[in-house]
Amino acid sequence: MPFREVNSKMVEATIHPGQKMFSQRGAMLAYRGDVTFTPNTAGGQGGVMSMIGRRVADEATPLMTVEGSGTVMFGHGGHHIQVIALTGDTLYVEADRLLAFDGTLQQGTMFMGSQGGVMGMVRGQVTGQGLFTTTLKGHGSVAVMAHGGVIELPVTPGRPVHVDPQAYVAHHGDVRNKLSTALGWRDMVGRGSGEAFQLELSGSGAVYVQASEEKL
Repeated sequence: MPFREVNSKMVEATIHPGQKMFSQRGAMLAYRGDVTFTPNTAGGQGGVMSMIGRRVADEATPLMTVEGSGTVMFGHGGHHIQVIALTGDTLYVEADRLLAFDGTLQQGTMFMGSQGGVMGMVRGQVTGQGLFTTTLKGHGSVAVMAHGGVIELPVTPGRPVHVDPQAYVAHHGDVRNKLSTALGWRDMVGRGSGEAFQLELSGSGAVYVQASEEKL
Protein backbone atom coordinates (compact mmCIF):
# COMPACT_ATOMS: atom_id res chain seq x y z
CA MET A 1 0.00 0.00 0.00
CA PRO A 2 2.24 2.82 -1.23
CA PHE A 3 1.78 6.35 0.09
CA ARG A 4 1.38 9.34 -2.19
CA GLU A 5 3.27 12.35 -0.93
CA VAL A 6 0.88 15.32 -1.02
CA ASN A 7 3.61 17.65 0.24
CA SER A 8 6.50 17.42 2.69
CA LYS A 9 4.10 17.21 5.66
CA MET A 10 1.15 15.22 4.31
CA VAL A 11 0.73 11.80 2.69
CA GLU A 12 -2.26 10.01 1.22
CA ALA A 13 -2.94 6.26 1.32
CA THR A 14 -5.46 4.23 -0.68
CA ILE A 15 -7.36 1.71 1.44
CA HIS A 16 -8.68 -1.42 -0.30
CA PRO A 17 -11.29 -3.88 1.02
CA GLY A 18 -9.72 -6.77 2.87
CA GLN A 19 -6.54 -4.82 3.62
CA LYS A 20 -5.63 -2.80 6.68
CA MET A 21 -3.06 -0.34 7.82
CA PHE A 22 -2.03 1.15 11.14
CA SER A 23 -1.53 4.80 11.98
CA GLN A 24 -0.79 6.93 15.00
CA ARG A 25 -4.00 8.07 16.65
CA GLY A 26 -4.87 11.61 15.72
CA ALA A 27 -2.88 11.43 12.47
CA MET A 28 -5.92 11.30 10.17
CA LEU A 29 -6.43 14.68 8.48
CA ALA A 30 -9.18 13.81 5.99
CA TYR A 31 -10.62 10.85 4.12
CA ARG A 32 -12.91 9.89 1.25
CA GLY A 33 -15.02 6.76 0.96
CA ASP A 34 -16.18 4.12 3.43
CA VAL A 35 -13.26 3.99 5.87
CA THR A 36 -13.29 2.94 9.54
CA PHE A 37 -10.81 3.83 12.30
CA THR A 38 -10.58 1.51 15.30
CA PRO A 39 -8.35 1.96 18.38
CA ASN A 40 -5.71 -0.76 18.43
CA THR A 41 -4.67 -2.06 21.85
CA ALA A 42 -2.52 -4.98 20.72
CA GLY A 43 0.21 -2.90 19.11
CA GLY A 44 -0.25 -3.94 15.48
CA GLN A 45 0.97 -7.42 14.53
CA GLY A 46 3.55 -7.64 17.29
CA GLY A 47 1.05 -9.11 19.76
CA VAL A 48 1.16 -8.89 23.52
CA MET A 49 4.94 -9.09 23.91
CA SER A 50 5.42 -6.23 21.47
CA MET A 51 2.93 -4.13 23.44
CA ILE A 52 4.62 -4.98 26.75
CA GLY A 53 8.02 -4.12 25.32
CA ARG A 54 6.88 -0.66 24.30
CA ARG A 55 5.16 -0.02 27.62
CA VAL A 56 8.28 -0.99 29.54
CA ALA A 57 10.21 1.40 27.32
CA ASP A 58 7.60 4.15 27.79
CA GLU A 59 6.90 3.87 24.06
CA ALA A 60 3.21 2.97 24.23
CA THR A 61 2.39 5.11 21.20
CA PRO A 62 -1.35 4.57 20.58
CA LEU A 63 -2.26 3.17 17.18
CA MET A 64 -5.48 2.89 15.24
CA THR A 65 -6.44 0.29 12.66
CA VAL A 66 -7.60 1.74 9.35
CA GLU A 67 -9.85 -0.42 7.11
CA GLY A 68 -12.46 -0.12 4.38
CA SER A 69 -12.43 1.39 0.92
CA GLY A 70 -11.25 4.91 0.14
CA THR A 71 -8.36 7.29 0.55
CA VAL A 72 -6.96 8.77 3.77
CA MET A 73 -4.67 11.74 4.26
CA PHE A 74 -2.23 11.62 7.18
CA GLY A 75 -0.07 14.19 8.95
CA HIS A 76 0.79 15.09 12.52
CA GLY A 77 2.06 18.16 14.32
CA GLY A 78 3.34 19.77 11.13
CA HIS A 79 6.29 17.35 11.11
CA HIS A 80 8.09 16.46 7.91
CA ILE A 81 7.22 13.00 6.60
CA GLN A 82 9.53 10.46 4.99
CA VAL A 83 8.10 7.43 3.16
CA ILE A 84 10.27 4.32 3.37
CA ALA A 85 9.62 1.26 1.18
CA LEU A 86 10.61 -2.11 2.64
CA THR A 87 11.33 -5.08 0.38
CA GLY A 88 11.65 -7.86 2.92
CA ASP A 89 14.13 -6.20 5.27
CA THR A 90 13.62 -4.73 8.74
CA LEU A 91 13.18 -1.08 9.67
CA TYR A 92 14.31 0.06 13.13
CA VAL A 93 12.48 3.21 14.22
CA GLU A 94 11.34 4.88 17.43
CA ALA A 95 7.63 4.26 18.02
CA ASP A 96 6.70 7.93 18.37
CA ARG A 97 8.08 8.63 14.88
CA LEU A 98 5.63 6.25 13.19
CA LEU A 99 2.88 8.08 11.31
CA ALA A 100 1.37 5.16 9.38
CA PHE A 101 2.39 1.80 7.93
CA ASP A 102 1.08 -1.18 5.97
CA GLY A 103 -0.81 -3.79 7.95
CA THR A 104 1.15 -6.48 6.10
CA LEU A 105 4.32 -5.53 7.98
CA GLN A 106 5.25 -7.56 11.04
CA GLN A 107 5.71 -5.33 14.07
CA GLY A 108 7.99 -6.08 16.99
CA THR A 109 10.16 -4.55 19.68
CA MET A 110 13.93 -4.88 20.01
CA PHE A 111 15.96 -4.32 23.16
CA MET A 112 18.72 -1.88 22.27
CA GLY A 113 21.23 -3.85 24.32
CA SER A 114 20.97 -6.71 21.82
CA GLN A 115 22.49 -4.57 19.07
CA GLY A 116 25.73 -3.05 20.19
CA GLY A 117 25.80 -4.63 23.67
CA VAL A 118 26.13 -2.21 26.56
CA MET A 119 26.82 0.66 24.16
CA GLY A 120 23.42 0.08 22.60
CA MET A 121 21.86 0.57 26.02
CA VAL A 122 23.93 3.71 26.56
CA ARG A 123 22.73 5.07 23.23
CA GLY A 124 19.14 4.76 24.40
CA GLN A 125 19.91 6.79 27.49
CA VAL A 126 21.92 9.46 25.64
CA THR A 127 19.30 10.01 22.94
CA GLY A 128 16.46 9.93 25.43
CA GLN A 129 14.68 7.39 23.21
CA GLY A 130 14.58 4.55 25.72
CA LEU A 131 16.16 1.09 25.67
CA PHE A 132 13.71 -0.40 23.17
CA THR A 133 13.04 0.42 19.55
CA THR A 134 10.22 -0.66 17.24
CA THR A 135 10.87 -2.98 14.30
CA LEU A 136 8.80 -3.36 11.13
CA LYS A 137 9.62 -6.24 8.79
CA GLY A 138 8.33 -7.41 5.41
CA HIS A 139 7.15 -5.89 2.16
CA GLY A 140 5.32 -2.59 2.41
CA SER A 141 5.59 1.12 3.08
CA VAL A 142 6.16 3.12 6.25
CA ALA A 143 5.65 6.86 6.79
CA VAL A 144 7.88 8.26 9.54
CA MET A 145 8.03 11.77 11.03
CA ALA A 146 11.02 14.03 11.59
CA HIS A 147 12.01 17.63 12.20
CA GLY A 148 13.23 19.72 9.27
CA GLY A 149 13.23 17.03 6.62
CA VAL A 150 15.12 13.76 6.24
CA ILE A 151 18.06 12.55 4.18
CA GLU A 152 18.80 8.89 3.42
CA LEU A 153 22.46 7.92 3.75
CA PRO A 154 23.58 4.55 2.36
CA VAL A 155 25.60 2.29 4.64
CA THR A 156 27.99 0.03 2.72
CA PRO A 157 30.53 -2.59 3.85
CA GLY A 158 33.78 -1.00 4.90
CA ARG A 159 32.32 2.50 4.89
CA PRO A 160 30.48 3.14 8.16
CA VAL A 161 28.35 6.24 8.65
CA HIS A 162 28.69 8.41 11.76
CA VAL A 163 25.56 10.23 12.91
CA ASP A 164 24.74 12.66 15.69
CA PRO A 165 22.53 10.46 17.95
CA GLN A 166 20.00 13.29 18.33
CA ALA A 167 19.60 13.52 14.55
CA TYR A 168 19.05 9.76 14.07
CA VAL A 169 15.56 8.84 12.81
CA ALA A 170 15.67 5.21 11.67
CA HIS A 171 17.70 2.64 9.77
CA HIS A 172 17.09 -0.54 7.80
CA GLY A 173 19.06 -3.41 6.35
CA ASP A 174 21.83 -5.53 7.82
CA VAL A 175 23.21 -2.67 9.90
CA ARG A 176 24.84 -2.68 13.32
CA ASN A 177 25.16 0.38 15.50
CA LYS A 178 27.43 1.37 18.32
CA LEU A 179 27.96 4.54 20.28
CA SER A 180 31.47 5.98 20.37
CA THR A 181 32.98 9.03 21.99
CA ALA A 182 34.53 11.73 19.83
CA LEU A 183 36.86 13.95 21.77
CA GLY A 184 35.92 17.57 21.14
CA TRP A 185 33.53 16.63 18.33
CA ARG A 186 30.54 18.63 19.56
CA ASP A 187 32.77 21.49 20.63
CA MET A 188 34.34 21.69 17.18
CA VAL A 189 30.98 21.98 15.44
CA GLY A 190 29.62 24.49 17.92
CA ARG A 191 27.25 22.19 19.78
CA GLY A 192 29.24 21.64 22.94
CA SER A 193 26.98 20.04 25.54
CA GLY A 194 29.33 17.81 27.46
CA GLU A 195 28.09 14.77 25.47
CA ALA A 196 30.61 14.10 22.74
CA PHE A 197 29.07 11.01 21.14
CA GLN A 198 28.71 9.67 17.64
CA LEU A 199 26.45 6.85 16.52
CA GLU A 200 28.41 4.61 14.16
CA LEU A 201 26.41 2.45 11.74
CA SER A 202 28.16 -0.27 9.75
CA GLY A 203 27.14 -3.08 7.43
CA SER A 204 24.79 -2.84 4.46
CA GLY A 205 21.63 -0.76 4.39
CA ALA A 206 20.66 2.87 4.98
CA VAL A 207 20.20 5.33 7.82
CA TYR A 208 17.76 8.24 7.90
CA VAL A 209 18.92 11.50 9.45
CA GLN A 210 16.80 14.55 10.26
CA ALA A 211 17.90 18.17 9.88
CA SER A 212 17.49 18.88 13.58
CA GLU A 213 18.43 17.65 17.04
CA GLU A 214 14.89 18.08 18.37
CA LYS A 215 12.77 15.18 19.56
CA LEU A 216 9.18 14.85 18.42
